[in-house]
Amino acid sequence: MYVLTFQERRRGMLGPIGPTEIIVILVVVLVLFGSKKLPEIGSGLGRAIRNFRKATTEPSEVDITPKAEKENARPTQADEPKA
Repeated sequence: MYVLTFQERRRGMLGPIGPTEIIVILVVVLVLFGSKKLPEIGSGLGRAIRNFRKATTEPSEVDITPKAEKENARPTQADEPKA
């Protein structure tokens, strides 16, 4: 009876991805999309990640008051400067 070791169970069926596998994946992506599209795809992916990080760190409340109402609103006591 063959018993799997902890590392074999943790690795799963495919095993870890090594440098050779990464190079093969990059070559396949290059062949599929071409060298002219890769910078566009990379910048789009970077923008998406940046926007996601920004959205996760911003407060959950969003002010949807129209600008006209904000400009016409009277200042409250907290907004007035203290003498």
